[in-house]
Amino acid sequence: MFQNGSHREWSELTKCVKYATADESYQKLAMETMEELDWCLDQLETIQTYRSVSDMASNKFKRMLNRELSHLSEMSRSGNQVSEYISNTFLDKQNELEVPCPVPKSRERKRRQGQQQQQQQQQQQQQQQGGMMTHISGVRKVSHTPSISGSSCNRFGVKTDQEELLSKDLEDINRWGLNIFKVAEHSHNRPLTCIMYTIFQERDLMRTFHIPKDTFVTFMLTLEDHYHSDVAYHNSLHAADVAQSTHILLSTPALDAVFTDLEILAAIFAAAIHDVDHPGVSNQFLINTNSELALMYNDESVLENHHLAVGFKLLQEDNCDIFQNLTKKQRQTLRRMVIDMVLATDMSKHMSLLADLKTMVETKKVTSSGVLLLDNYTDRMQVLRNMVHCADLSNPTKPLDLYQQWTNRIMDEFFHQGDRERERGMEISPMCDKHTASVERTQVGFIDYIVHPLWETWADLVHPDAQDILDMLEDNRNWYQSMIPQSPSPPFYTEGSPDGEGEGGPVTSKFQFELTLDDEDEQVGDVEGGMMETTDGCDNLTLQSHPSDDDGDSPAET
Repeated sequence: MFQNGSHREWSELTKCVKYATADESYQKLAMETMEELDWCLDQLETIQTYRSVSDMASNKFKRMLNRELSHLSEMSRSGNQVSEYISNTFLDKQNELEVPCPVPKSRERKRRQGQQQQQQQQQQQQQQQGGMMTHISGVRKVSHTPSISGSSCNRFGVKTDQEELLSKDLEDINRWGLNIFKVAEHSHNRPLTCIMYTIFQERDLMRTFHIPKDTFVTFMLTLEDHYHSDVAYHNSLHAADVAQSTHILLSTPALDAVFTDLEILAAIFAAAIHDVDHPGVSNQFLINTNSELALMYNDESVLENHHLAVGFKLLQEDNCDIFQNLTKKQRQTLRRMVIDMVLATDMSKHMSLLADLKTMVETKKVTSSGVLLLDNYTDRMQVLRNMVHCADLSNPTKPLDLYQQWTNRIMDEFFHQGDRERERGMEISPMCDKHTASVERTQVGFIDYIVHPLWETWADLVHPDAQDILDMLEDNRNWYQSMIPQSPSPPFYTEGSPDGEGEGGPVTSKFQFELTLDDEDEQVGDVEGGMMETTDGCDNLTLQSHPSDDDGDSPAET
């Protein structure tokens, strides 16, 4: 029998053994955990997850779209043109290398002659300019006297003898589908100045940022003068439409009080300048012709960089600095945001923007009142970039009569570029050949592959605020589908399709992206599937097929 003292000692010894055993267990567990973490880090390095989730999702989207476009291009000649147009315009191919293929001698000779002519023209331009490209082309001196630019007696910032009609048009300033063509007619072709003045008054931005009215009007008139009135689509009408659309999207209930006044100012200003001094040709045309702008901006987002340069340069003109009363920090922040938003209007960035938006929808947080929770600058800018991009691609979501006018304008601009390419002996860009382009098929493909996936995702983000816009888009798509001709008809087609199908032959099924975050198609043991659940959820983006409305029968059935 143990004595009392010995018993106590034994108890203490037992406790020490237990603690030691427990401590060893914890140490063993800690070591195992560290080994697992080391293994995870090794795998992360192996699969290069320094790439963002949205980058990987974007690559998934691009591969999916390429598969669908390949299918579309095999169906008919017009399908091939639509596929080529979408691929060339909305997919960023900066990392792709062109594999040379044999070219007929006659075509090669013609191509070389065209290149020689281009080089001669460039040499002449450089001789005329002389020296380095230190100036921003397109900026010209425009004078607006106080009597013209003064807004004290002009209710909407512009002089017009149709003020009552203009007032009635602008009653729709806070509605989707305002008739910008009527605004232009009743404002003596000053739609941008008029719309921006009204928006700034509506949002009280002039008072908030201490912008003198005469300075604002002078800047807006100067900006509008730097949009080309002889360009069919990318003119001040389009800028005014995008600005007003951005204004509406900023007001969606799901984004109530999300953005600061400075962010709102930046978004509307970005929309207003986003296409200033647009020459009516594409980035690729400027690159292919070795234009001064392409050389200036190293072939990267050529027009978008130019629009920004011109827009900010105009602020330096006499009585044009509408941001004169902002603090230095505010000006710097606004400039950074505007650059970010305007560069995002480069259509080759579309898939990256869509991937960002998809990722945000899947991880979105909302307050108890249903308002999106965007508690950091990066998230808010991501939404603003996509918002201006949506506004820039909003024509198919407007009432049909307005959408048709925009379609006619963009096709006129495309055909004008095609004529210039033909004159230069260049290969004519997709959808720019007036002799072969199918307007109706272009719009159906444009909606199915680009506009609908974007707007559907935006509608998911701000649900249910954009449902009416989505409904209008689908109605317009069905109308254009019903108008696809059932047989070749001039001026768009003069020859039969090479595969024997007429223009009324089968067309591609409509599809839509659906992003899910599960990885049920991935093997559990697969490293990439295990470590990148979120992005490989993009493999489960289902392309939901909707039977084509046009199967060779009645085109009127939609």
